[in-house]
Amino acid sequence: MGIAAERIDRLFALAKAAAADGEFDRSREYVRLARRIAERNRCGLPRKFKRFTCPRCDVALRPGVNVRVRVRDGRVVMRCDCGATKRYPYAEEAAESD
Repeated sequence: MGIAAERIDRLFALAKAAAADGEFDRSREYVRLARRIAERNRCGLPRKFKRFTCPRCDVALRPGVNVRVRVRDGRVVMRCDCGATKRYPYAEEAAESD
């Protein structure tokens, strides 16, 4: 794991903690800084980072704090307080294994 990837993970942890405390501006700054680091070092962002940050307002998403999470027709639907919606599929587990 490179230095850039470690820094991105650390910034994402700080952004989640700031969002949990209600400091959304601070969370936004951490997310924007992490995205800039990824661009400069040409490394991709981890899946958890992409799924739990708002593409519109750049805040870390915390279910129950600043995002509403629903499950609809094999998809997870996440709506941020800013109005942005993210949808991604989920795999259902086997109902019964005989």
